[in-house]
Amino acid sequence: MGNGLLEWAKSEISKRSAEGITHEVTVYDPIEIFGKGGALESSGAEIRTPHHFFKSGEAPEGMEAMAKTIKEADCYLVITPEYNHSLPPALSGLMGHFGGSNYAYKPSGIITYSPSPYGGARAAVALRPFLSELGCLPVSTMACFSIVGDIFEQDGSVKDENNRQLKQLDGLLDQLEWWAVACANQRDACGVP
Repeated sequence: MGNGLLEWAKSEISKRSAEGITHEVTVYDPIEIFGKGGALESSGAEIRTPHHFFKSGEAPEGMEAMAKTIKEADCYLVITPEYNHSLPPALSGLMGHFGGSNYAYKPSGIITYSPSPYGGARAAVALRPFLSELGCLPVSTMACFSIVGDIFEQDGSVKDENNRQLKQLDGLLDQLEWWAVACANQRDACGVP
């Protein structure tokens, strides 16, 4: 279900590009990143050797490319299920491979989902301090999709375009975009890399 929700979110973001600000979306899925041939395969989900432990130029090529993309991003949109009333270890492992300086001075947005009526809200609560410690402060608006199978098909198509939960995404993306532009302008003005 996560990939379907991700595809829907990407399509909603691409629609916003026509409104004046362009968006380039890079997706990092822990299943692919930690899997065979993935950028973090050699380090493993247990964070044996995170990117910031390597000397300059010595990190594996895929990990180095991923670090560069993360560092160059203006914001982060984290889409996650709830796992044991918290965030999944694969997500914290993926993000933990890269030091906080890569995420610093940039906003983040949170989208959660769950087959339960809580919509992954407990994962969102756990994710807020995690993202804050990395330096990518989460915006206040979140999108939490409960009973996700009633909203989306497996491929990400929406079952009912009028579902009230779908309206959450607009507010989240509006706020995230505003903060991303404001933070980028301030980083430029202050010379923060």
